[in-house]
Amino acid sequence: MKKIINTPNAPAPIGPYNQAVLSNNVLYVSGQIPLEPGSMKLIEGNLEDETTRVMENLKAVLEAVHMTFENVVKTSIFLSDMNNFNAVNKIYGTYFKEETAPARETVEVANLPKFVRVEISMIATL
Repeated sequence: MKKIINTPNAPAPIGPYNQAVLSNNVLYVSGQIPLEPGSMKLIEGNLEDETTRVMENLKAVLEAVHMTFENVVKTSIFLSDMNNFNAVNKIYGTYFKEETAPARETVEVANLPKFVRVEISMIATL
C-alpha cells in the first residue's frame, strides 16, 4: 500500500508527481529544487542559498511523516555543473552526521527543471 505525501511546507509539484510516496515504511522523496514553498519563486543568487532552500524543502517533506535526516538512507544529487560540487557538498553536509550519513551519488546533468543548478532527491526509512 502506498500513501501520497504532500505538505504546504514544501513547494507544490510542478508536474504529474507528488512530493513523496510512503510505501512499506520507505519514503521516496521527489527531487527538490530551490523553490520557496507557497510563492513558488526560485531562490536565485548564490549556490549556498539555493542548496539550503533545497535541503529545507527536503526537511519539510521528511517532517510531514515525522522523519528527520537521520532516517535518510540514500540521496541523489543532480548538478548542472560538477564545478559546483564543493559548494553544494558543504551545505549538504551540515544536515547529516558524518558517521550516519546516507549512501549517495552525485551526477552532472545537461539541464534541470527551471534550469536550476541543483536538485536533490532522497529515500528514507522508518
